[in-house]
Amino acid sequence: MARRRVAEKRKILPDSKYNDVTITRFVNKIMLKGKKNTAESIVYGSFDIIKEKTGKEPLETFKLAMDNVKPAVETKSRRIGGANYQVPIEVRPGRQIALAMRWIIGYAKARPGKTMRDKLAAELMDAANNRGSSIKKKDDTHKMAAANKAFAHYRW
Repeated sequence: MARRRVAEKRKILPDSKYNDVTITRFVNKIMLKGKKNTAESIVYGSFDIIKEKTGKEPLETFKLAMDNVKPAVETKSRRIGGANYQVPIEVRPGRQIALAMRWIIGYAKARPGKTMRDKLAAELMDAANNRGSSIKKKDDTHKMAAANKAFAHYRW
């Protein structure tokens, strides 16, 4: 954590195909070892699969999936008087997007399937239809926050 000044946010350029910044962030999250072309081919390939299977615009499906997976509240551990409490807090918009992307990509990797394109397309379609592992993770996060609502007064 910087002591002297606030760390500045880097400007992310929109992607070339859909002209959208969130897709660029998504590609950057998928990217391993600096292989951006591979990550782009995975994302765009999964978008082609989504368009082929659903007939809808893949960008709309992606946005709907992201909106469905974004958590509104989460719990943070606070140590108060020798005891740890799970304190529910609201999630900042930037963190909502980051968590949604992390959960979608993580559960897509864990899916059984042939290629990452197929697995990512299936996870995005499931998330857009309010089912799948990433939606379950969001629901579990919300349930955890609701169960610990009694400790909300410890938030700071």
